[in-house]
Amino acid sequence: MTQTHPNIDTAIRYHEAVSQWATGDRLAEFLHQDVIHRELPNALFPQGAVRDLAAMRAAAESGRAKLAAQRYEVLNAVASGEQVALEVLWTGTLAVPMGDLPAGHVLRAHIATFLEFRDGKIAAQRNYDCYEPLR
Repeated sequence: MTQTHPNIDTAIRYHEAVSQWATGDRLAEFLHQDVIHRELPNALFPQGAVRDLAAMRAAAESGRAKLAAQRYEVLNAVASGEQVALEVLWTGTLAVPMGDLPAGHVLRAHIATFLEFRDGKIAAQRNYDCYEPLR
């Protein structure tokens, strides 16, 4: 993938940081103070979720406790103005059992992420997460 737009570079670095368990101030480096993250309904969040910066920080901490490892692989990226669209493959290895799934089980999701930038930071994130069968 050729990175031809500064917001694509930031989007990729953000996903790499999240893969490496960025929390607190490290996570906030990428996010506008007024950021809103919308996660559309999916297998893990049937009602979806809406998070502000504080809730995004809390979710990062929570994920770190539930997963032994995770990886976001950006497969494709397109930018237009202050918007970036990403195709991402996420894998996460459970650190603890989740329902019928044992610790060590690997989850996979194919994700479309749409980011809106303001002042060089992510001001809005909208995720469409398509999880592979959980069993």
